[in-house]
Amino acid sequence: MIERTVADLKKGETAVIKGFRNASLSLRLLEMGCLPGSEITLDFLAPLGCPVGVRVLGYKLSMRKSEADSILIEQ
Repeated sequence: MIERTVADLKKGETAVIKGFRNASLSLRLLEMGCLPGSEITLDFLAPLGCPVGVRVLGYKLSMRKSEADSILIEQ
């Protein structure tokens, strides 16, 4: 089974954070509120793919595509 990430979501799609691919980015993402078990929704994707805008825990975040690609999700 292929692992899906936030970068794979389509605009308006919601998923649940399962974990992280990149251990060095995981602490930063946790500090931003991307906690395993939380729902995350893709709000926008810039025309060139970066930044990625998401909603998590009731607030909006912008992150790099590489950061979005390191957040593992499940539907």
